[in-house]
Amino acid sequence: MPEGSGSHDGTSHLEGLNPEQRQATEHFEGPILVLAGAGSGKTRVLTARICHLVREHGVAPDRILAVTFTNKAAGEMRERIARFLGAAPAGMWVGTFHAVGARLLRRHADRLGWDRTFTILDADASLRLVKKVQESVGLDTKRWNPKAIRAEMSNAKNQLVDAGTFARDNEGSFDIFVRSVAKVFGPYQQALHDQNAFDFDDLLMKPVELLEARSELLRRYRERFAFILVDEYQDTNRAQFRFLELLAAEHGNLMVVGDDDQSIYGWRGADIRNILDFEKAFPGARVVRLERNYRSTRRILEAANAVIAENVDRKGKTLRTERTGGESITLVEAYDETDEARCVVEDIRVRYEQTPGSAYRDFAVLYRTNAQARALEDAFRREGTPYQVIGSVRFYERREIQDVLAYLRLISNPKDAGAFDRVVNYPRRGIGATSQERLTRWAAERGLTLLEAAARADEAPSVPAGATRGLRAFADLVQRYGLRATQVGVGELLEELVEELDLVRQLTDEGPDGEDRARNVAELVAGAVDFDADLVDSVSAEDVDTFTELDLFLQQVALVADVDKLDPDADAVTLMTLHNAKGLEFPVVYITGLEDGLFPLARAYDEPAELEEERRLFYVGLTRAKDKLFLSWARQRRRAGDFTYGTLSPFVEAIPRELRDEHLSARLRLVATSTPHRSRRRFHDDHEPRYEPEADGDYGVNQDLPRYVRGERVLHQTFGSGAVVEVTGFGRDLKVTVDFDDVGRKKLLVRYANLEKDWP
Repeated sequence: MPEGSGSHDGTSHLEGLNPEQRQATEHFEGPILVLAGAGSGKTRVLTARICHLVREHGVAPDRILAVTFTNKAAGEMRERIARFLGAAPAGMWVGTFHAVGARLLRRHADRLGWDRTFTILDADASLRLVKKVQESVGLDTKRWNPKAIRAEMSNAKNQLVDAGTFARDNEGSFDIFVRSVAKVFGPYQQALHDQNAFDFDDLLMKPVELLEARSELLRRYRERFAFILVDEYQDTNRAQFRFLELLAAEHGNLMVVGDDDQSIYGWRGADIRNILDFEKAFPGARVVRLERNYRSTRRILEAANAVIAENVDRKGKTLRTERTGGESITLVEAYDETDEARCVVEDIRVRYEQTPGSAYRDFAVLYRTNAQARALEDAFRREGTPYQVIGSVRFYERREIQDVLAYLRLISNPKDAGAFDRVVNYPRRGIGATSQERLTRWAAERGLTLLEAAARADEAPSVPAGATRGLRAFADLVQRYGLRATQVGVGELLEELVEELDLVRQLTDEGPDGEDRARNVAELVAGAVDFDADLVDSVSAEDVDTFTELDLFLQQVALVADVDKLDPDADAVTLMTLHNAKGLEFPVVYITGLEDGLFPLARAYDEPAELEEERRLFYVGLTRAKDKLFLSWARQRRRAGDFTYGTLSPFVEAIPRELRDEHLSARLRLVATSTPHRSRRRFHDDHEPRYEPEADGDYGVNQDLPRYVRGERVLHQTFGSGAVVEVTGFGRDLKVTVDFDDVGRKKLLVRYANLEKDWP
């Protein structure tokens, strides 16, 4: 469910605005920072101000640039503006930073040495290129993780550090990893240039490079975009800030909307200082706070306010609402992750059955790490409750979709070596790895692209006759479809290609999974058939004729490929990480895994800024809930193959006790009554007991604690009865290996296992 409760569509763009929203909307010239709390209607303010500029001040739509962080938000903004104005805002640029960057590069890439029909590499294609470059410079891909190398290069680009600067800055570094990245960075960028391609980070960095190097272009776009509006400003990085600074520094008509309390992407380059220091960067800026929340109950907001107040690095605001009362926040203490999942699913079942008109889509389960989804999915499957997981394998990342897109990329851009490598022998054409290596060497010697070399494979020495026939047939196919792309739409082109390759049969023959893959390809074809090049926002109308519909389709795919699909119409419980939940809202929200060390992550304690970001992430989770908030934690959890003991997250402790309704799971209530010698009470100020297992003893030193010998029988709360077969370690590291009667052999850390003697 999209954020933006409280919006009101009417004949007037000012209708329904509260006083603070109206202040922001009616602001005309000069910089303005709108601190928009969660659920405060920020999208409404952005669209209303654009309409106000057009209606009340006569600003032509093509003088306005509106930047969002998701394609979905851009589409919703465009639709709302069209409804208010009664017509589409012709000429106005609305899109993500990446889409706006791609649009500029489509117009001016030739000034940077690229052809304007460049390819945009998605994450998979970029990673493949990193691996290839690593191998070419002699860096072992097993020792040096290509994903880590790509992440370091991505971070550098987001900080506007190019390959040459990175190499100079790190050539004498004591950090061998950074020196390894420097070896890859330059050749990687050269490979992108040779293939007429940009990666996603280039779409942010290269437009800045373009505007800084070409003063006439900078003057042109400063004049063009007299008013700039930016959503989710707290998530901007250095490259994005510099892009805005270049365009807006002269006229200063920059409106940024954001919430410093929801800045949660520091790990991927976002700089919270951009919003905290906005008034320094743009002196005289007006600041408007949107603190009226239209989403959550008062109890939920009081909890969120109490949590975020512990952060030091913030502008400061307090959310308020006119919604009175509301349920208390439920806090459940569970035995382990399986018990926790069972509690969540059971609560959803009861609420669903007892609440008239409720739907499964009303419920969302949030967690800190993707690994936590496993136990939850198991519980939902056992109960038969429908659910959807956001953040698993995305549609465009699926193998079969990547294969088809590689064909299309190569047809669009014959220089794309990564696409060539991926599909030259798919479906099989008798072209082995050795033949490909020989062709690649020969192409490099002759200065040919791989596709050109394939067309002349009979001239290449040492390439077998069978492989030569396959290579020439492949080159002929790509060239034929390259011509065809200038004659037909992308939908017809793709239908013909899939049929000629006989992909549906090839995939179906792979078995049950193959049938799903075939359906995915059919969905891609359907999307291509429905594609309308006239609606592509990242290319100007006057430039559309420069590109084939295939070029524009591939660009559209590249710009949306990293977006997780949440189907708001599916009647299913939504499972996702807290990061993926940003911008969404649900009537009932469950936040699970609230143990210290898991949330916040243990490493966050090493750096105050990281701990504050973890707290902001918890705040984001709390403010997703409209009516009911359910928090849970587990005494023990299996992580990385071992059981770890949990204590309640300090983030939860910050929520006032009067807002929390605390419970033990049914299983823990049973443990507390049946084995009191295993637990101790910890009293809060109001003397209400909490139970937690006795886990701080030093096994092997404390003589009162049990010892274990091989052959004796033990009882485990989850695994049942079994026999000890091995005892290793000592003290707190004492481990036992037990052959359980029902689940087989398990190795357990004694201080967490809560084993009991299974007396005969």
